[in-house]
Amino acid sequence: MRAAERRIRPAVLAGLAALLLSAGLLACGGDDSTGASGSVTTTTTTTTSVADSGKALASSNSGSGFDPQAIYSDAAPSVVTILSLVGDSADPTSAGQGSGFVISDDGEIVTNAHVVTDATEAGGGQPINEADEVYVEFGDRNQVPAQIVGTDLNADVALIKVDPDGLDLDPIELGDSESVQVGAPVAAIGSPFGQEQSLSVGIVSATDRSIDSLTQFKIDGAIQTDTSINPGNSGGPLIGADGKVVGIDQQINTTSGGNEGVGFAVPINLVKRSIDQLRANGKVEYAYIGVKSQPLYPQLADKLGIDAPTGSLISSVVPGGPADEAGLQGKSQGADSQIEFQGRKVAVGGDVIVAVDGQKLVAENDLSRLIATYDPGEKVTLTIIRDGKQMDVDVTLGARPES
Repeated sequence: MRAAERRIRPAVLAGLAALLLSAGLLACGGDDSTGASGSVTTTTTTTTSVADSGKALASSNSGSGFDPQAIYSDAAPSVVTILSLVGDSADPTSAGQGSGFVISDDGEIVTNAHVVTDATEAGGGQPINEADEVYVEFGDRNQVPAQIVGTDLNADVALIKVDPDGLDLDPIELGDSESVQVGAPVAAIGSPFGQEQSLSVGIVSATDRSIDSLTQFKIDGAIQTDTSINPGNSGGPLIGADGKVVGIDQQINTTSGGNEGVGFAVPINLVKRSIDQLRANGKVEYAYIGVKSQPLYPQLADKLGIDAPTGSLISSVVPGGPADEAGLQGKSQGADSQIEFQGRKVAVGGDVIVAVDGQKLVAENDLSRLIATYDPGEKVTLTIIRDGKQMDVDVTLGARPES
């Protein structure tokens, strides 16, 4: 296809859709709680009519200012359906379908990385290739090719771009995921099972979750939602009552493969960080400290005689990593290196990190979440407890490795 060709013939996309269906990949979903095209079951929508679902939730949330019909009317023009092919379009090795949303007048669109790659499972371990062909379908039926600006496998975020010439683009505004509260109403718009421009509504069930990425590192700070989940809405927006995007619908944790599971979205603040670096460099780097740790909680602290209710127990330090170079210590050696407590095996004798640059570690994933907000090469001060004494240790962060 010539680069100057702007529109994809309907028959071509119909053929692609048939190919995806025959390959069992039209929905980016299938496996439990994974983050990959062909295996992610994603946060998406039911096919209930917009009017019916909107009236039902608008009635129950009349005091919250949450208006699903207004949100849909404003946001739907920004949401797109994305088709991707890896290999020769006549005989592709992989195909995927998901959703995305327009973020700029220049034709920038955000989606999940697994929508535009051949990733087949979460947790890393397999080489991942970007799609050779990507097509974007807008709500007004325009269907155009897109280029991949870059992918961030650690956050499952991709930035793609279409030529804006001749298109009526309607960017959606990005919100602040740090302000999201449990119980807040949210809406998701996307293409479940290829059904474009579908809406579902629900609430934020929890925040600060840790979910699978396409690498061996987790995505911290994820948003949990009971918004209806179906395959095909990976990469679509999760939208708050103010009409701003608070996350990218990414996966469902389910044992049945259906939509009766727990849905998750990548927090938009992490997405914005990815977008900035992808736009500038085509890739994203994350800071790395080089430790494995276990969460400390009050009862365990009492058991171990640690004068801090929460924190991270260092079980091991990566040799030659930033923490190792700063002198941090892992669990003790020998028979006394592990105990069993409340049904868990706990590595003991190592340093306990209780704060990062003065920010106390409270939640289970606070250490990794806070470190991820820094850039490689930056220095952080860790407050630790060693042998009953509190001290500060400066660590120069490295770049996160592939594994």
